[in-house]
Amino acid sequence: MKYQAVRGRLLHFIAQDKPEYFNDGLLVTDADSGTVVACGEAAALLDQYPDISVTQYDNALIMPGLIDTHIHYPQVDVIASYGEQLLDWLNNYTFPTEVNFADPAVATDAAEFFLNELLKNGTTTALVFGTVHKGSVDAFFNVSEKLNTRMICGKVMMNRHAPQALCDSVESSVADTQELIDRWHGNGRQLYAITPRFAITSTEEQLVAAGQLLADNPGVYMQTHLAENLDEIAFVRELFPQRKSYLDVYDHYGLLGERSVFAHCVHLDDEDYQRMNETGSKISFCPTSNLFLGSGLFKLDNQPYPVEVSVATDVGGGTSFSMLQTMNEAYKICQLQGSKLSPLRAFYMMTLGNAKALSLDDKIGNFEAGKEADFVVFDLAGTDLMARRQSICKSLDETLFSLMILGDDRAVAETWVAANKVWSKEESH
Repeated sequence: MKYQAVRGRLLHFIAQDKPEYFNDGLLVTDADSGTVVACGEAAALLDQYPDISVTQYDNALIMPGLIDTHIHYPQVDVIASYGEQLLDWLNNYTFPTEVNFADPAVATDAAEFFLNELLKNGTTTALVFGTVHKGSVDAFFNVSEKLNTRMICGKVMMNRHAPQALCDSVESSVADTQELIDRWHGNGRQLYAITPRFAITSTEEQLVAAGQLLADNPGVYMQTHLAENLDEIAFVRELFPQRKSYLDVYDHYGLLGERSVFAHCVHLDDEDYQRMNETGSKISFCPTSNLFLGSGLFKLDNQPYPVEVSVATDVGGGTSFSMLQTMNEAYKICQLQGSKLSPLRAFYMMTLGNAKALSLDDKIGNFEAGKEADFVVFDLAGTDLMARRQSICKSLDETLFSLMILGDDRAVAETWVAANKVWSKEESH
């Protein structure tokens, strides 16, 4: 066995209210199996592993790899597109870009850039949208497989209210999705998500088919958008007048459940929350996107019924690949609504919390022995301003909060996937 270790300040979470912090910690990993061997105080573990190779990090913080629960890899070239709200933004920017993904070379180039950006930002797992093209998902998984990243992705199912070049049919969407599930779900670290884009772009027949695919393939995920924008909600009401809410559309077609992740959920009523609670469905909070597209302010706290909430970048409606910057904006959204997002809660959400939301907390999210050894080394002096602010931090809370507010990709020194270094700031320059 090829054991190795990293040493420095180390933080992970055993549970939301149970952080485990070591001022001089050691993380022992097995490069052959890609798993965590042990985590704890350096002095104690060095006695147990006296001959181990140790990499020391000063002025750094070692944490589990960050997790993003909603992002679009084909939208890397749509990020920072001016001036529209959701529906016009899709029609004017997103759809014209996604047409190009019929070309496998375009898809592969975007996937390589996208996954490198995630790793540069310390993100090691994400729940990802492809395009309507089956080849876009093959391209994505092929690149992810080479990197050995744990990723979840799906082919968009979309058969109306989009350019003809981006529309599939009920039959082709089912055949393509099933073929991709059979090829990729559980293949190494790759996992599949059934992906109806949103209710507007699928007929009732296609939503029936999506629900059947979910029922026929236990263990796969379902991802879509829900109640992001008021015009979107009004359009859904026109298209499905017999359903009592936007969520009820998805519920009617069997798309709710513990592996179903609904992005945004800015405008839900109490009954929606109750139904999500009953079914174990998950919400993905996308702060930079909600602000950029003017969608509204998501209420993280004071839910009428508790529903598990993860956090996500939603690139390209979202404006940064950085989960740190995403939490920076989440904090401000909470401030505007009279609640405070603590730094410990924020870093829990980015790691073990998001792993739990994806039903992957048995594999990733913290440094318990046997888990997959994905981790990030944060450079606490990544910028001059960060270094100055960190030099006067007197507590872990202050350290985390200034990292979350001031940090971005420059705060990531290294990213490791399955106990192997896959990105280094020093080596990239």
